[in-house]
Amino acid sequence: MSVRIDTYWCVFMIAEEDLIVTKHAQEKMHIEGIPVQQVIEALERGSKYQQTDGFLAVHSYYSVAYKKIGSRYLIKTVFTNG
Repeated sequence: MSVRIDTYWCVFMIAEEDLIVTKHAQEKMHIEGIPVQQVIEALERGSKYQQTDGFLAVHSYYSVAYKKIGSRYLIKTVFTNG
């Protein structure tokens, strides 16, 4: 007897259009040399910690503070760890 189990993976990719980046976050990204693609990678793959007003995604050598608004992400700041 053989049993077939179908597995469905649901992958939600975050697009640049899904981000609302504050002026402060834009400046920090420029200063720290962190491109938008790395911000997206932190949101998708980083460790998430709940903050007072949003979340902190820690990934590799940098962190992203953000708030979820509907299906979009308000990027509040970006900084290097350490």
